[in-house]
Amino acid sequence: MSNPRVSIPKFRVGQTVDFSPSLRGLAASARLYKVTRVLPTDGRERQYRIKTIAEAFERVARESELLSASAV
Repeated sequence: MSNPRVSIPKFRVGQTVDFSPSLRGLAASARLYKVTRVLPTDGRERQYRIKTIAEAFERVARESELLSASAV
């Protein structure tokens, strides 16, 4: 039986997204990132691991902080 509270991810692994952090002071070294992993929700919204070629590490971003790069 499926859970109606579980949402379908808006973005998929490998998709290029535009990242706009909601927290002031949280600098992003680039705007375009690739989704590396879809994570569970944090109780409010889905989260994603994202990475840009300009950084050696991955970031965690909320769905509301991302836009499809094709929509930009």
